[in-house]
Order: sequence, then C-alpha cells, then structure tokens
Amino acid sequence: MSPSLVLAPRFKPNAVNLVCVSTLAAVMICSAPAFAQQPPDKDEPDGSSWGLGLAVVSGQSAYKGVDRETKVLPMLSFENQYVKLSGPNLELKLPGLQLSDSQRLNFGVVADLLGGGGYEASDSPALVGMAERKSSIWAGAKVEWENDLADVKLELLGDASGNSKGQRVLLGLERKWMLSPSLMLIPQVGVEWVDKEYVDYYYGVSASEAMAGRPAYVGNGTVNAEISLAGIYRFDQHHSMMLNLGVTFLGNEIKNSPIVDRSTENLVMLGYKYNF
Repeated sequence: MSPSLVLAPRFKPNAVNLVCVSTLAAVMICSAPAFAQQPPDKDEPDGSSWGLGLAVVSGQSAYKGVDRETKVLPMLSFENQYVKLSGPNLELKLPGLQLSDSQRLNFGVVADLLGGGGYEASDSPALVGMAERKSSIWAGAKVEWENDLADVKLELLGDASGNSKGQRVLLGLERKWMLSPSLMLIPQVGVEWVDKEYVDYYYGVSASEAMAGRPAYVGNGTVNAEISLAGIYRFDQHHSMMLNLGVTFLGNEIKNSPIVDRSTENLVMLGYKYNF
C-alpha cells in the first residue's frame, strides 16, 4: 500500500484551527507505506489494519496577520480491502485494473471530512468585519496510476457542504525511495486547480466587507502548486516515525486578495504511529 499523495489543500493551514491541516499528518502517518505496516493477521479475512498516532503540526496560513500555529494532534487510521480511513480522509475503494506486473490503476470515491481553508474575523485584525468562512467537506472521485517510475494521482472534488459551492481538481506525482529496510524518502509535487467559487468564498471581499485598506475583491479560478519531502523511519513492525516538510505556492488570484499577504503557505510535521 502506497502513502497517499499530499496536494495543495492538504498543506493549507486553517486560520480557524489546525485540525484541518492534520489531514497531512493523517495521510502520511496513518496511511503508512507497506514497509511500515504490520502484516495483516491471518485470522482477518479482509486483511484489515489500523493504527494510532500523534503528530506535532506547525503551519503558516497566507491570511494577512494570522500567526503561525502549532498543535499536537491525535490520528486514527483503518484500512481493509473496501475502505480506508486516514484521519479525516475517507475512501471507498472501487475495483482496480492491473495493467501489467508493474502498473496498476486504482479507483475510489473519496471524502475530505475536514478540508483546509477558512477563518474567523477574530483570527487577525486584518479580518475584522469579515464574515466567517467555514471549512467544508469535499467529496468526489479519484484515479491513481501506480508504476515503477512514479505514482500519479488525479482527484476531482466538490464542496459537499455547500459553503463555497466550489470545485477542485488535484494532480499529484510522488516517488518512493527505500534508503534502507527501515528508512523511506518520499518527494512529492502537485498542482491544484480551484474554481471561481472557491477563490471568491475563501479569499474574496464582498462590498459590505470592504473598508479602507481592504477593497472589495472578486476572485477567479487559479492554480496552486506544491512540493513536499517526507521521511518515514520504521523501528519495528509496530513503531514508526515521520517528518514531513511541505510548501504550497499560491496562484495569482489568491495572492492578489487584499486579505492575503503571503505568496506561499508551509507546513512542518513530526509524527509517531503505532501499527496494531
């Protein structure tokens, strides 16, 4: 089992709270690669596995005046042949397609239960007078191409909560290197297209919210890019630790918002997982 790709919205520190950023920690620790998993128990016909972990997650939002936030977060994972739960990420697995000995297509219905993004007016003096922007549940479909060179993943997501009424398309690429039987490095790159509704909801300023130094702003669709490097060390079949460093480069339609004063967002995560 491969670790899930980490794409732009999963890096995004949430000004409301950092639980939404824990998606990154959950995906990378709770969805650990095969070498860090305990082999399925012979008495479990579905090959199920589950784990618990803790992570220290530190993220910097792009919203103006919002300080870096660091929290310790719990994580839970469960997986069998039909479903995978990785923290707030839920996937219903669909039948895949084996193309060759080294290539396979995987399909799934996915949901991000605590999608990043959003803020409250109290998060920063620059946001005073702004209406709250809520985090959403994002749901959609994914296809993943596993091959010897790199794993490629495409996700099509919509705002199932109806907060932004937006849509996102995520394309990611990752490569796994085993440096030793216990140590794996995983560099990742990705791009994410977000539509006008998404940008306008999370980064727009309505006429009623405009004031001196904060003009009205209507956003359009844009593309974010991201890069990360993860390292996972396995002590034994039960215990593993991971360090992840990630940066998201925001599209122009987000950078130009009057409530944004950074062109990037970043995240650092150190975590521990116990595989049962």
